[in-house]
Parts: sequence; structure tokens; C-alpha cells
Amino acid sequence: MLTPDQTSAQTLELCRMAPVIPVLVVDDVATARPLAEALVAGGLPVLEVTLRTPAALDAIAEMAAVPGGIVGAGTVLNALDVATAKAAGARFAVSPGATEALLTACSEQDLPLLPGAATATEAMSLLEKDYTTAKFFPAAAAGGAQALKAIGAPLPQITFCPTGGIGPGTARDYLALSNVACVGGSWVAPARLVAAGDWAGIEALARVAAAMAG
Repeated sequence: MLTPDQTSAQTLELCRMAPVIPVLVVDDVATARPLAEALVAGGLPVLEVTLRTPAALDAIAEMAAVPGGIVGAGTVLNALDVATAKAAGARFAVSPGATEALLTACSEQDLPLLPGAATATEAMSLLEKDYTTAKFFPAAAAGGAQALKAIGAPLPQITFCPTGGIGPGTARDYLALSNVACVGGSWVAPARLVAAGDWAGIEALARVAAAMAG
């Protein structure tokens, strides 16, 4: 059973592998493997597949077989999501928030969780439970980099992965913060390139993202 400090250590290690974690909504499982291969080849090994489509679990299974890739499940909301995501091959979970039931389920399933927080109170609640790595969501709507910088002043113990409304024009603002390990974003795998099967184009976007620094 994973303890909060163990799960935070593991998610922090994942967040530090690259400056950007692609947030992927996969509609067609046939695109999953080549998409993952393109992103990994571009230098983004940690991938988040959101559980928002019927193809998501099969996509996780396909991507989990890609050498060099570390695939997790996003939009994990409850114990059933945790169980099915792990069974599909997810190596970590990401949630927009954090409930007691979800934290317990991830701990019992030994699935590292990146829990979400949008306010100082939510961050403090996680810290009270010994979670020190979290997702800041929805980043742009919650005040952006300036809000996260402000939260970090009294709570320097927590390291964040901000996600939500972040693009190439704002990613560096977050990455420049001392309490940010990486950002999550969908811009590295735009739907038009996925639909066109333009894996070279996606790999090129991933290379640019992988070279980002604060």
C-alpha cells in the first residue's frame, strides 16, 4: 500500500522527467500507439490519457507497450476509475481534485496519484495528509502563474504540475516558478494533427516542448 509520501515522491519523479506532460484525449484507439511513439521520440516520455472517451482504457493499454513511455490515466474520479486504469496498464493517476475515497483507492491499488488542488485551502488539506506533489487545476481559470506563485509563498513544501488552459505562450511563466516541476498541456498533440496522422508534426511539437525551460 502506497503511503502519501511514497506517492508524492513517485509523482514528483515523473513530473521532473520533462517540462511538459501531454494531456491526451484519445477518440480512436488506432491512433494511440503512433501518437505515443511520436511524443516519446520527441522527448516527452510521461503521457496522461484522460478517461473522457470510450477509447481511453484501450488507448492506455496500447500506449503502455511503447518503449520508453510512462502512461497514466487522467480524470480519475473514483475507485472504479482507479481499478480499471491500473488494469489497463496505467502507471500513475491524475485527478482534478482529491477526495478521501480517491486517495484511499489509489493507495490501496499502489497507483501513484497526482491529486488536484486549486486553492490554498485545498493545498493545505493535501499537505495535512502528507501529499507534497499536486496538480494545480484549472490553472488559467484559477489565476494562472501569478496565483500559483502566491500559493507557493506560504506553502513551499508543495510542488505542482499546473494544468488547464496552458499553451506554448504561457508554459514558461509557470515553469519559471520554484514550486513548479512541469506543466500539463494538450497543445503538443492537436486534434487536427492526430486526425491527419501527422506523427512527424507531433514529434516536432514535442521536441520544442521538451526543450522548454523556466
